[in-house]
Amino acid sequence: MTPAHPRRGAATWALLSLAVGSFGIGMTEFVVMGLLPQIAQDLLPELWTRSPDDAIAAAGWLITLYALGVVVGAPTVSGLVARFPRNRVIVGLAAAMAVFSVLTVLAPTFELVAVSRFLAGLPHGGFFGMGALIAADMLGPGKRGQGVAIVLTGLTVANVVGVPLGTWLGQVTGWRSAFAVVAAIFVVCAVMLAFFTPPHAGDPSRTFRAELRVFRVGQVWLALAIGAIGFGGFFAVYSYVSPLVTEVAGSPEWVVPIVLVVMGVGMTVGNLLGGRLADANLRATLIVSLIVLALVLSLLALSAAWIVPLVILVFAVGATSAITSPAIQTRLMDVAGDNQSIAAALNHSALNIGNSLGAFLGGVVIAAGWGFVMPAWTGVVLAILGVGIALLSFRLERDGGRATRRVGAEDPANPSAEAVGVATGPIGRG
Repeated sequence: MTPAHPRRGAATWALLSLAVGSFGIGMTEFVVMGLLPQIAQDLLPELWTRSPDDAIAAAGWLITLYALGVVVGAPTVSGLVARFPRNRVIVGLAAAMAVFSVLTVLAPTFELVAVSRFLAGLPHGGFFGMGALIAADMLGPGKRGQGVAIVLTGLTVANVVGVPLGTWLGQVTGWRSAFAVVAAIFVVCAVMLAFFTPPHAGDPSRTFRAELRVFRVGQVWLALAIGAIGFGGFFAVYSYVSPLVTEVAGSPEWVVPIVLVVMGVGMTVGNLLGGRLADANLRATLIVSLIVLALVLSLLALSAAWIVPLVILVFAVGATSAITSPAIQTRLMDVAGDNQSIAAALNHSALNIGNSLGAFLGGVVIAAGWGFVMPAWTGVVLAILGVGIALLSFRLERDGGRATRRVGAEDPANPSAEAVGVATGPIGRG
């Protein structure tokens, strides 16, 4: 069933509603990073007394558990709800995130807060995936990338506004107040979505088992690898911006939030630009943006000792990396065939794997004694690997298309189903 296309004004409000939800997700995902000392002191007082550093490290598990929830929840939740009307599902996912945020506010122990953070991550991928499909359909075939970018805009704006303000509020009034604000944002989002999202049917024939067939599509795996590895180059730097600013450039700690805001602005600009570029030429956008990311990371590594070029290049890193995100999301939607719901959500599993991979490898090279600049070089390697995977994906797709045309040319009236399946099944469409 084709979704109803709303009028321009109604579509604007629906897209704004989705952006409010992604703003809340960006805030709940990243605000915890700036509040780890407060959380550790409150929930792990004995460990804090013995060793504040150990307590902060233990509190860092809250970040890991949220990311794990995203990785697990994106395919699971999306597969389970694919048959239901998308406009109703998206409201339910926003409501679930509000409930889990309230659990974080009320949970009295570290263990229960940890459980609430894992639960809060479960709807993350499903919300973005479902939101991307709704936005893409509302804007039409020629503007799918822009629709995806609009939904993701809330996430990037959260890094500019929501996370700094939430961190400040949590530091001044207690860390739980930041998550109370997050819960309120999701309540507002759910109400807005209920009012403004147009009817958007699911597919009653799509079972969870049927949705899992997406994992048989080779091009889906390649698209996920582009996100997890190529985008991991960004997280290798993002995770260690603070020591870059203070230890390498020699700037005071108060400069760190400013640099993070600059990176967030770059991400917002890059995300909006990436949506338009993906609509114009998806393949070129993926390949060129990753090449440019590798170049910018190289320049950052070479000039990190000076704060002015560091700030400029941090903006460029945020912008070039964000350009790839709508492109990867759109690519997944292209190659997934009938498995749209789960494929659109899997992008966020891939990005969270990239988050973990980039942060882990950056930590490894720092622990090896190679310095705080080395994560930038690590990011260069990851971005180049992403380019290689993208080129491989498009090469296989081109070869598969040729094989399909050869089969049709040999017997136009009755091409071999088996041969066509081999040619297009693992490749999908682009």
